[in-house]
Amino acid sequence: MLTGVTQGFFCCLLGTSPNAVGPLDSVESSDGYTFVEVKPGRVLRVKHAGPTPAPPPPPPPAREDEAHGDRSGLVHCQRRITVYRSGRLLVENLGRAPRADLLHGQSGSGEPPAAVEVELAEAGAGGGGEGGRATPGSGGRRRRARRPKRTIHIDCEKRITSCKGAQADVVLFFIHGVGGSLAIWKEQLDFFVHLGYEVVAPDLAGHGASSAPHVAAAYTFYALAEDMRAIFKRYAKKRNILIGHSYGVSFCTFLAHEYPDLVHKVVMINGGGPTALEPSICSIFNMPTCVLHCLSPCLAWSFLKAGFARQGTKEKQLLKEGNAFNVSSFVLRAMMSGQYWPEGDEVYHAELTVPVLLVHGMHDKFVPVEEDQRMAEILLLAFLKLIDEGSHMVMLECPETVNTLLHEFLLWEPEATPRALPQPPPTPPEEEKK
Repeated sequence: MLTGVTQGFFCCLLGTSPNAVGPLDSVESSDGYTFVEVKPGRVLRVKHAGPTPAPPPPPPPAREDEAHGDRSGLVHCQRRITVYRSGRLLVENLGRAPRADLLHGQSGSGEPPAAVEVELAEAGAGGGGEGGRATPGSGGRRRRARRPKRTIHIDCEKRITSCKGAQADVVLFFIHGVGGSLAIWKEQLDFFVHLGYEVVAPDLAGHGASSAPHVAAAYTFYALAEDMRAIFKRYAKKRNILIGHSYGVSFCTFLAHEYPDLVHKVVMINGGGPTALEPSICSIFNMPTCVLHCLSPCLAWSFLKAGFARQGTKEKQLLKEGNAFNVSSFVLRAMMSGQYWPEGDEVYHAELTVPVLLVHGMHDKFVPVEEDQRMAEILLLAFLKLIDEGSHMVMLECPETVNTLLHEFLLWEPEATPRALPQPPPTPPEEEKK
């Protein structure tokens, strides 16, 4: 397995024994990749590229508008989330949402309303009646309001600014999904490095050139999330943008929830709905490893059919170059079985206050468009953009379109919130008579 090869590589390079205690910092390879040991014996390959770090410039003099309270890019996030005992969720936006005129010429959900009330019910939870609403057949009578299980209030201000490549405090993180590698981001990495951005793209454990422990517990959501936390803490700066694809969206959501002051914006590409992760009992990936190994060529062909809108020579080459589905049968089964994250439910997503760009390929056979539409309803600051000619691997099929959407989202900044002007005191009645 890759673990033994990686250990031998480190031993030859550093002259240390395989039983050395303590995680290694990192090792730079000759081909521009960094091998980071996030835990003893657990090594991830990372693509870290960007401009050469320069000393920070002296702070500019304070502008007159800053002295009087600059409101540019400032968004007041106000939201009330109510969870009822029946499992129903009521989300109320109390503040004014920023305008969504950032991406022109692309199909999308349009401008989000200033105040929206979203009510979702679990399957079998019954009809209305919660929160004093009238139910069908009740003759218009209002039921007595039931006490909620819990209520979450969000009231904060966030400054959302334009992120340009020349700014030294901006880092872009790219996280792939099951069966992929950092190679699926090649077009995006090259595009943003050329614009001067600093980019970081890791291989998940068992994928690409990262180590592949032969233990199923190494591929649970929590184990992989801690890997991404270690990578994020190592490379993060003041403003960090997380870009995830498919399963990688869950790790972006986890980091945005854990580090709300460091995560500036999030991009979710074909990530699905805001539901908790639970492995499917009847999934094909729960077959015995020996059977799954025999089916690997068929599964790769199925991935090509479902992951690409077209199945020509170009798509087959993209699948090969991106190392998509080029993982062992054991890792594949462990990854699918380890997708257990009960905390990542609708409430967890509704608590996010970071701006999110949702990108969906309309030919995606893995993730229905309804799931991303549901995600856009739950999130506080979300913009849904649909790509008609793309599917699940939209970043490989339509790199120019995806790059344009991402870049415009990075440069987007909400309009300045108008300051409340002081009102003159009311005129006394005596003065009015005069």
